[in-house]
Amino acid sequence: MRHFELNRMITVKDKQFKPYIPKAEIDGINDRLAAELSRDYAGRDLVACPILTGAYMFAADLLRRLTIPCEVSFVRYASYSGMTSTGQVRCMLPFPPNVEGRDVLIVEDVVDSGFSMRHMIDAVMALHPRSVKICTLFFKPEAFKGDYKVDYIGREIGNEFIVGYGLDYDEYGRTLPEVYVLSE
Repeated sequence: MRHFELNRMITVKDKQFKPYIPKAEIDGINDRLAAELSRDYAGRDLVACPILTGAYMFAADLLRRLTIPCEVSFVRYASYSGMTSTGQVRCMLPFPPNVEGRDVLIVEDVVDSGFSMRHMIDAVMALHPRSVKICTLFFKPEAFKGDYKVDYIGREIGNEFIVGYGLDYDEYGRTLPEVYVLSE
C-alpha cells in the first residue's frame, strides 16, 4: 500500500502535483457531512444525484455513511477540458424525471465559479422537486460567482487546481485516494 507522503511529488500527464489533502482528512469530512445529511433528511424522500465523473468517489464514500435511506441517481454535466472551463455546459446524463415532489441533493466534487451548477439547478427545478440542496466536497469561495447557496461544504479551498479522489486533470488522476495540488 502506498502512503501519502507530504514531500512526494506526483506527475499526472505533463504536470507536477504535490500532496494537499490526505485520505484521513477526507474521511473526517465524509463522516461530518453524512451525519449532517442523515439528521437533516431523516424521514424525507431523498434522491441523491452525484455529478459524474468527478463526484463518484466522494459520493460512494459519503452515501455509504448515511444512516437514512435514499435513492441514488447519477447525473452527468461537464464544462471542463484539461485545466480550464470551456464556458459551455454539456448535459450527457440528465436528472431523472421521478424527482417531482421529492428532496434532491446534488452531490458535487468541487464548486468553483458555480456556472455549471447554475445550469444543473435550473434543469432539476424544471422537474418540480420538493427541495434542491447542494453538497460539495470542496468549495472555492474566491472563484464563486453563483447566486445560490451551497448548503453542505466539506472544505473551503483556494482557487488552486487539484486532482485525486475523483477530480481529474484531462481525465487522469481520478483514482488517487487523496488530493494533490498543482505545484506550478
